[in-house]
Order: sequence, then C-alpha cells, then structure tokens
Amino acid sequence: MLTVGISNEIVTEVTNENTAATMKSGTLEVFATPAMAALMEETCFKSVQGELEEGWGTVGTGLNIGHLSATPIGMKVRCVSKLVEVDGRRLVFDIQAFDDAGLVGQGTHERFIIQNEKFMDKAKKKVSM
Repeated sequence: MLTVGISNEIVTEVTNENTAATMKSGTLEVFATPAMAALMEETCFKSVQGELEEGWGTVGTGLNIGHLSATPIGMKVRCVSKLVEVDGRRLVFDIQAFDDAGLVGQGTHERFIIQNEKFMDKAKKKVSM
C-alpha cells in the first residue's frame, strides 16, 4: 500500500561513465546533472515498485531539481527519496543527493502509476502514426 513516508536510498560512485564530459552536459570530469537526475528517478521508482500489483509501474512526469555542488570522480553520491504526497495515481517525492562533503542536489519528483501493458500499447501506437 502506498503511503506518505515511504523512503529509499541508493548510493553510486562517480566514474568516467557518469561525468558531465562523458554525458555531454559539460566538459568537466564531475558527476553530471543528467546522472544525478537519473539516480533520483531510480531511487524514487524503486521505493514504491514493491508496493504495486504485478503488471503495474510508475513513470516520471516531472522533475524539478537543483545541482548545488560538484562531485569528482572517485567519490560516492548517496540519494535519498521520500514519498510526500499520494493523490490518486499521482506520487510526489522529495529528493536529496549527498557526497562526503554534504548536500549536492535536491528537489522534487513526480511519478504517475500506470498499467505497464496498457501504457506500452499506447506508446507503440505512435510508430504507426
């Protein structure tokens, strides 16, 4: 059952593969904003996936984040999510990311509960348009 307060935490290491230079969001060898955004979405969706019935999932519908501080290669980034609102099938999360020096990112993320097969059928119909 989805209830306000569900939380999750995921840790990743900054490597060459998730730097701004590699992900084409800049030229520096630091944790890329797109990598932070993906980590935040992953942390949120995984926090609620086990609470959903088989065949159901969530999709991201909004992301409002600030990337506050750079994290160099070799450091770890820890992302923490907390479900703060459940409005029907709409879910809202508070998210924060930290490295060993402190807060590096924060914001909110919105997800929507969907029936996986129905969602994919609708998406695939776009191919024939």
